[in-house]
Amino acid sequence: MYDDFEYDSDCDFQDPGGKSALRRATKSNPRNLPCPSCGEPNLLTPADRALGYQCNACANRDEGLGY
Repeated sequence: MYDDFEYDSDCDFQDPGGKSALRRATKSNPRNLPCPSCGEPNLLTPADRALGYQCNACANRDEGLGY
């Protein structure tokens, strides 16, 4: 679910270069919060929540990507 160590990298995205804006899950930023749109548990980290994000599926739906 999360890496065994914190990254020193400035990049904190879950999927650098990918379509997701969600942040990487770590021991200090666990993926333990529900999506505010669909309510599914354990999809967001505290950093995601602080940025006002929703899960990838809801973001894709809202952006018309359909997947």
